[in-house]
Amino acid sequence: MIENHWQLQDAKNKFSNLVNQAQEHGPQIVTKHGKDAVVVLSIEEYKKLIKPKNNLVQFFHDSPLTQEDISLERSREKSRDIIL
Repeated sequence: MIENHWQLQDAKNKFSNLVNQAQEHGPQIVTKHGKDAVVVLSIEEYKKLIKPKNNLVQFFHDSPLTQEDISLERSREKSRDIIL
């Protein structure tokens, strides 16, 4: 077994150890039939992966549309009647 690689059978038999290794030493790779199959990682590592790079304000600030002259004012005209 390579330092962070686990054969599927070993991963099943030693799941607690696998989880501890992922928490203490980083992502652990589980192989199936000699090929990398899945990665087990700590919740902290997972949260880093799914966390958005920017917040919403920064997203809009970085948008290419910031260079466009878009009017965001609401029309003061009376709304029209719609028959449903």
